[in-house]
Amino acid sequence: MQKSIYGQTQTEVRKKLLVMTMDVDAGIYRDPSKLTVGQWLDTWKKEYLLNVRPSTAHLYTQQIRLYLNPAFGETKLCKLDSATIQKKYRELSDKLSPKSVKNVHGIFHKALEQAVKNGYIKFNPSNACELPKIEKQDICPLSDEQQKAFLRAIEGHVHEDLYKVDLFTGMREGELLGLMWDCVDFQRGTILIDKQLRKDQKMGGEYYFSPPKNGKSRILTPAPFVMDILKAHKVKQTEQRLKLGPVWDNSGLVFTNETGGRLSYRTAYDCFKRIVAQIGAPKARFHDLRHTYAVNAIRAGDDIKTIQGNLGHATAAFTLNVYAHFTSEMQQDSAQRMDSYAKRLFNL
Repeated sequence: MQKSIYGQTQTEVRKKLLVMTMDVDAGIYRDPSKLTVGQWLDTWKKEYLLNVRPSTAHLYTQQIRLYLNPAFGETKLCKLDSATIQKKYRELSDKLSPKSVKNVHGIFHKALEQAVKNGYIKFNPSNACELPKIEKQDICPLSDEQQKAFLRAIEGHVHEDLYKVDLFTGMREGELLGLMWDCVDFQRGTILIDKQLRKDQKMGGEYYFSPPKNGKSRILTPAPFVMDILKAHKVKQTEQRLKLGPVWDNSGLVFTNETGGRLSYRTAYDCFKRIVAQIGAPKARFHDLRHTYAVNAIRAGDDIKTIQGNLGHATAAFTLNVYAHFTSEMQQDSAQRMDSYAKRLFNL
């Protein structure tokens, strides 16, 4: 059986030939004229998701099963066109949020890009598709009164220290739950964020550690009272460890369950939701503690570059975009202060 391989350059043809040869050797090659979208997605899941996180691979698998296979699974890959994809995206928009449609598109686009590289299709038909506009969600930090009520409500709570550290450092939930004592330097007053605790999204999924969200470690220098909270927390944890003896799980984690093991996302979340419901803020999310820290830092006069570094954002521009409303308010306040100063100085 002979097959023709096309490309704009000899290098491109050689690459496609190499991929095709490897697919043949691996027993996964399919004739492009007969390969369906569903068959290609099955191959792509199996052979081309080796370097993604388990949770990401699971998410891709779910999206393919729920949306891509029902919509395109029986379509011949070589017959797939932009108009067909666009029509299905519009239908999905009737039942999914714009962000969810964009996520589905992102997965499909990656799979089709690999099909182009393999020489199965000449171009990616999803390139020409228009996606629904994603409306930017408002940031909802806790107000000053809600913060006061929250701090009163968590006094003596088993997770009081966890919530306080989050409120005053802006760490992500996974970073808090994955924080190890060897990353807390009391002498220097710093916290190293080099990992996060994650959980496979499938039923009964396992917990595992992964790098921070943007893949980069960072060092926080929180307010001294935050380090004091952690010192007191370590004393309490040591007392619990001595009390339980051999039952204690020496996980090395800062925030643990009652026997020293990892604290689950569900436990931290459920406790938080009960507390915010008590203070009259039932819609508040755990992530809003991070937003509250960021807004408080802006109001305190911290520069955006410092806030970006503390939050672990990839760029200062991203931080500015997320908190644009609050930085604008601070600029207005600054203008008013300058106006008052000028009037006093020049007797205006």
